[in-house]
Amino acid sequence: MEFAERVERVEPSATLAISDAASRLEAEGEDVVDLSVGEPDFPTPENVIRAGKDAMDAGHTGYASSNGVPELKDAIAEKLRGDGIDASSEELIVTPGAKQALYETVQTLIGDGDEVVLLDPAWVSYEAMVKLAGGSLNRVDTAPYDFQLEPALDDLAAAVSDDTELLIVNSPSNPTGAVYGDAALEGVRDLAVDHGVTVISDEIYEKITYGVDPTSLATFDGMAERTVTINGFSKAYSMTGWRLGYLHAPEELVSQAGKLHSHSVSSATNFVQHAGVEALRNTDAAVDEMVQAFRERRDMLVDRFDELGVDVAVPDGAFYTMIPVDDDDSAWCQEVIDEAHVATVPGSAFGSPGYARISYAASTERLNEAVDRLDAGGFL
Repeated sequence: MEFAERVERVEPSATLAISDAASRLEAEGEDVVDLSVGEPDFPTPENVIRAGKDAMDAGHTGYASSNGVPELKDAIAEKLRGDGIDASSEELIVTPGAKQALYETVQTLIGDGDEVVLLDPAWVSYEAMVKLAGGSLNRVDTAPYDFQLEPALDDLAAAVSDDTELLIVNSPSNPTGAVYGDAALEGVRDLAVDHGVTVISDEIYEKITYGVDPTSLATFDGMAERTVTINGFSKAYSMTGWRLGYLHAPEELVSQAGKLHSHSVSSATNFVQHAGVEALRNTDAAVDEMVQAFRERRDMLVDRFDELGVDVAVPDGAFYTMIPVDDDDSAWCQEVIDEAHVATVPGSAFGSPGYARISYAASTERLNEAVDRLDAGGFL
């Protein structure tokens, strides 16, 4: 059997490899503290679950309009306008998860040899999506600047040129938790406008921040016509398994991406979209409660690492932190799961070797247990 060359460009997910290792150990009866996961450890809010059930009872179980049911598109457009983006429902595609929105965008914009600039460390699937589309990667490392973008703007300026087709910005960031301030985003705007670059602004973690208010990139002058805003329901509303996301972009891009959307996934699940309306409009209290819990866990972890002499950049958003480890971070992560039974993800998977990503989407007790094991095993 011969396989298409495009799939051979892509490596298996390092996150899933670690997760598989954790599952094998657990099947053998071992107690594994899994800090590799990228989903909230909170249930979907009960009112959202009820809305999904009510939608099924009301008969919303058939095909939906390809780009999204009108009620949800209107609610998303309303949400985006509240963020300062002049959005209409015609500029939206509702997708089965934000990952699908990213995939459709990259496939629509990138062809063979087209250059895409990534800010490292970067979520692993960005690289895979670009490679599947035939694009080439130009990477900018923010690790020397505590994962912040503003001090890396000169490096970014050196990477972006008239040959750049796409720049991907993720704030709050997976895997670092960094939230880019307005000065950094203004720098992105200047480069994008000067060089005619389209920018993906992945804002999937925008609700999970600690004392900072992220700004949507599309609100800056000159960016509305060149920004694809990606967001979804998985992180903010603990709806990972519901698979619901969206992209907002100029209508000409929506028209082109909509063709790929209709010929691949057809539409997001009908009744799930109706639950999404409820999530957008009636879950502020549940989101606030979850974010407060994440903030307390972050503070506890940062304090514990500081006590142990481990220097970590304090994340302002999401639910991850990057800790410095051995240069061979993949070997470190493998040894840690084999010996300490703690699952982490190597920084090299995100383009930044010498680090490991820790997710604090776990209870305080389990997080403390993980740090105890890492310390006792001499891994810190």
